[in-house]
Amino acid sequence: MAHVLTDAAGGDDPLAVINAAAGNMIGVFLSPVLILGYVGVTGDTQVTDVFYELTLKVILPVVVGQIVQKPMPQAIALFNKYKEYVKKAQEYALVFIVYTVFCKTFSKDAVSSFGEIFLMIAFVFLFLIFVMTVAWFTMRLLFRDCCLGNPVN
Repeated sequence: MAHVLTDAAGGDDPLAVINAAAGNMIGVFLSPVLILGYVGVTGDTQVTDVFYELTLKVILPVVVGQIVQKPMPQAIALFNKYKEYVKKAQEYALVFIVYTVFCKTFSKDAVSSFGEIFLMIAFVFLFLIFVMTVAWFTMRLLFRDCCLGNPVN
């Protein structure tokens, strides 16, 4: 997903992949702590069901894609021929995934009310603005003579 959005915006693909991988690794440990903090309850999850779903939705498509591209050079040629359409399909698939996750989240009986959810969104938004402002001022202090529209000779 990071590659699709970064490529569409003309950004640095390797950096986006590294950022996404690091964020996913941190998220594995941070998400349960945040959920416990927000909701305040624990839950039981079948680990085998989770691994089955991950295998079906993540690992299987990657393995099939790797298997198809090696012995079938015509698949690579077809991809290169319709690269623009494939990129659009990736973007639409990403929007579809986000939409379905959003719908599944709110279709079940929620423990939190809509007001609490929007309050949490507002706090996250304000925290993001605070962190970005601190980062901007820190970068301005540390790199005063560089990268602020004045190229260094």
